[in-house]
Amino acid sequence: MPKTVVAVFDHQSHAENAARQIKDQGLRTDDISIVAKQGDDRETGITAEMRTGTGPRNDNISDGVIAGGVLGGLAGLLIGAGSMVVPGLGIIAAAGPITGLIGGAVTGGIVGGLVDLGIPEQRSRQYETDIRAGKILFSMKTDEDKVEQVASILRNNGAISVDIY
Repeated sequence: MPKTVVAVFDHQSHAENAARQIKDQGLRTDDISIVAKQGDDRETGITAEMRTGTGPRNDNISDGVIAGGVLGGLAGLLIGAGSMVVPGLGIIAAAGPITGLIGGAVTGGIVGGLVDLGIPEQRSRQYETDIRAGKILFSMKTDEDKVEQVASILRNNGAISVDIY
């Protein structure tokens, strides 16, 4: 039965390194999602290409619209990266399957998207608080026999918390 592994990182580069190492070990990257608040580029590492036009874009990522860039070095690892406005949180950058869940959950935002991934609502609210504080949220759906391998990679790459659902 698939499980969802969720980690919180202080730095985007650590999340990127974890995703790269997961790929290098032959694990599927299709089910990796990364969410970060778009703001101070020095803290989040979000590329300037994510900002297009004269104001923030509010693209419906679930329809496959890409907002002009991807999260840092995740090009080629994750599909469907872009930025969107989440009420109460502001502009976020998201990549992976969660983008469709967040984009489709207008009222639920990040919490609704995380609940749809099987994460309890109370914990989802904490993850949203972490994102608001500038942390990077990493989630990955994987087979039960791969959970410990994924969790170990995340911890070894600087995750400040790792949870399994």
